[in-house]
Amino acid sequence: MSDDKKPLGLGGGRPSSGRVKQSFSHGRSKSVVVEKKRKRVIVPGKGGPAGAQAQKAAGISDGEMERRRKALEAAQAQEAERAAKEAAETKEREEERAARRRERDEKAREEEEIARKLREREEENNAPKPEPKAEEKPAAKKAVAKKDEPVAADPAAAQAAEARGPARGPAAKRETPRDDKKQQRPSKGGEDRRRSGKLTINQALRGGDGGRQRSLASIKRKQERQRREMAGGQQEREKVVRDVQLPPAITVQELANRMAEKTNAVVKALMTNGIMATQNETIDADTAELIVEEFGHKVVRVSDADVEDAIQAIEDAPETLQPRAPVITIMGHVDHGKTSVLDALRKTNVVSGEAGGITQHIGAYQITTDDGTLLSFLDTPGHAAFTSMRARGAQVTDIVVLVVAANDGVMPQTIEAIAHSKAAGVPMIVAINKMDVVGADPNRVRTELLQHEVIVEGMSGEVQDVEISALNGTGLDKLLEAIALQAEILELKANPDRDAQGAVIEAKLDTGRGPVATVLVQAGTLRKGDIFVVGEQFGRVRALINDQGDIVDEAGPSVPVEVLGLNGTPEAGDVLNVVESEAKAREIADYRIGVAKDNRAAVGAGTTLDQLMAKAKEDENVSELPIVIKADVQGSTEAIVQAMEKVGNDEVRVRVLHSGVGAITESDVTLAEASGAPIIGFNVRANAPARNAANQKGVEIRYYSIIYNLVDDIKAAASGLLSAEIKETFIGYATIKEVFKITGVGKIGGCEVTEGVARRSAGVRLLRDNVVIHEGKLKTLKRFKDEVKEVQGGQECGMAFENYEDIREGDVIEIFETEEIERSL
Repeated sequence: MSDDKKPLGLGGGRPSSGRVKQSFSHGRSKSVVVEKKRKRVIVPGKGGPAGAQAQKAAGISDGEMERRRKALEAAQAQEAERAAKEAAETKEREEERAARRRERDEKAREEEEIARKLREREEENNAPKPEPKAEEKPAAKKAVAKKDEPVAADPAAAQAAEARGPARGPAAKRETPRDDKKQQRPSKGGEDRRRSGKLTINQALRGGDGGRQRSLASIKRKQERQRREMAGGQQEREKVVRDVQLPPAITVQELANRMAEKTNAVVKALMTNGIMATQNETIDADTAELIVEEFGHKVVRVSDADVEDAIQAIEDAPETLQPRAPVITIMGHVDHGKTSVLDALRKTNVVSGEAGGITQHIGAYQITTDDGTLLSFLDTPGHAAFTSMRARGAQVTDIVVLVVAANDGVMPQTIEAIAHSKAAGVPMIVAINKMDVVGADPNRVRTELLQHEVIVEGMSGEVQDVEISALNGTGLDKLLEAIALQAEILELKANPDRDAQGAVIEAKLDTGRGPVATVLVQAGTLRKGDIFVVGEQFGRVRALINDQGDIVDEAGPSVPVEVLGLNGTPEAGDVLNVVESEAKAREIADYRIGVAKDNRAAVGAGTTLDQLMAKAKEDENVSELPIVIKADVQGSTEAIVQAMEKVGNDEVRVRVLHSGVGAITESDVTLAEASGAPIIGFNVRANAPARNAANQKGVEIRYYSIIYNLVDDIKAAASGLLSAEIKETFIGYATIKEVFKITGVGKIGGCEVTEGVARRSAGVRLLRDNVVIHEGKLKTLKRFKDEVKEVQGGQECGMAFENYEDIREGDVIEIFETEEIERSL
């Protein structure tokens, strides 16, 4: 209390001080010093003169003073009762806290005692025990037999129960002699639940620290460590350094598995390097390499393309190389006699079997000369559609024989053949054919070749030229000599004792034999039973057929053969490689299929939305002719598709819905019907189900054997989609002299034909100040009162326009006629 204020009270009593113990929650208490003010009670008659004077001064009666005295005494009694009650409650709480503290200390001592006994038992079990004597064993068995007490399922539980002693608490009070038999009976868990106290088995096994129960694996590890220590001390394990293969992308969990490290440790290492990644996220190879090196392992970079390592090019040692036959490609323009020259050399007649007298496929043959020299020839088509086929022929060849007709000279396909041979970097021999034809001029051919940088030996060049006649057989021996000389200069060699490698010249789907590929072996020896991969296909060599149609067991370098046993039709120009196993071949083929699919997807993904919209806008006014193409061989299919891509212009184009090798099937008819497209069969026919389906669905099937006719028909069909060309022809002028308005007819212009003629069926334009303000047709053309078809120049007439009446004097009418002209590609 402050100094300026006095304690309140009824009188001037003397204050007394004392200490009071305050009680709080949770068993807390505090002793404080209090100050108690004595109240002065004035009893009537006993208060003395001062009390009586105060009473009289306050105006309080004796009855009021008595009532106040009794109220004060009741308040003092109530306060004393409350203080006694609080003191009793405080004492009771203190006793309860002391009892709980004693119980907790007792429980801790018991648990510590149980843990100590368990440790002693574990040490006794781990210590080596001596072998009991023979006379002690029967006594031990007898002692066990005399034991009447039930055996607990868990020895540790039994020991804990024994250490705990007799049960306490309410359960013990409820026991009666009548329950002795029940108490002796063991419970399901190996202990008497009714006799259990507050200390459980789990608490006994945990020990005094309150931790988790030790597992069996933990106990075994501890025993193993003790065994190693007894054997000679614990030895530190050496860290195993692993070779970790890293692909271009890998998940965190897979990286941890390859390093044999914990996934959490790898995630933590990534976080330490500033990369927040979970175990299922993918990281790049550079990041993975950083983590692998941080864990002390070695990095081995791998890629999906490593599957191609099985077919890497093998550098043959010079001592393993042996001479091989040269590969000669016959090239030139259409109808210059390429196949005829080859026929004369082979002494066969292949050209008679060619459709239309032109070669439709690449032919591969072997020729043995009179002196025993073996030559391999490739005959490529000369038509412009087979550009890619000729390019492949030049890539696999050693020598190019350019056949030029002496009476025709250098032609477009001749120039193209020269370009292919130069791109392939192979020597060229010019064969000037048709020397027996009237008007043959070999010097003209030599002169025209100069324009394309082909200089023959007769004109101080390095290119050999031979004048021949395939029909009469003259000059062929000189041609063979030139080829042999060129081959000798090249010194062609190959290693036949290695895995075969070759190029696919042609591929087709043969009925009964399946996919068949014509392969020119370039190195090694291809044998029956070899496992190979070619492009996106693979297989095992089931049979080898040479150019004579005979089955052979093997094919060496520079030998063309047909290979049977593919799982699909390869592309012409694919490279064939022999591998060690079918699994490896399948893996390589699957990888190449995936790469091709990714490339196609990348091309599509590279197209932006603006480009797609622009292309769609361009294609809006473009008419398309859809077709389905089936051919006998892959080369023909490719050539026809390329020819179809060149047909068309900005208004119309040919769209190849599907192209394939083999007969026309019912699925082709279904596709054609859905798109309204005709089916083009080149040297193939439709099977019976396909013919029936085509007749029912109204699908047109066209068969061709000559590519000229196919291209011409497709051009004619595409030309029908072109809009007709409108040609306008001026026929006359007329001037409006006066305008008349007739009820029910409208405005009619009184005109004079100033030039040409005016026709009723012609188109007209209304010119005002030499500006076209209307274009349409005439509604009426009258001469006087009669409707006429035409009015000659210099005459007057009346004209009215259809759906237009804004005509004035002085306007000029231009009269013209239109004509539609059909267009063609």
